[in-house]
Amino acid sequence: MDSKTRRLRRSRKTRARIADQGMARLCVHRTNSHIYAQIIDATGGSVLASASSLEKELRGQFKNGANVEAAKQIGQRIAEKAKQAGVTQVAFDRSGFAYHGRVKALADAAREHGLQF
Repeated sequence: MDSKTRRLRRSRKTRARIADQGMARLCVHRTNSHIYAQIIDATGGSVLASASSLEKELRGQFKNGANVEAAKQIGQRIAEKAKQAGVTQVAFDRSGFAYHGRVKALADAAREHGLQF
């Protein structure tokens, strides 16, 4: 089994547990070049807020979209957008990625700016 298959299997198990809780989820995805975050409603049918290192306003703030500094900016931005959408409490969906480095930096920044999970 390759690493992508293992990651997807972990993410399926996590999403099943989050679905049982019935709350909105903060879903994080990272690539070698960028990091993305979405807040998805409890039914999984619609995206309430999203932020990524590809956004035009953020691209000039950091040299590389795939570092910890970029992840902190995305965490702050997703927390602000979530507040505007009326979401304060979410379940953290790390999409099978290890809670380390960029994923952890995004989560910590989101917590610092008002999201509870």
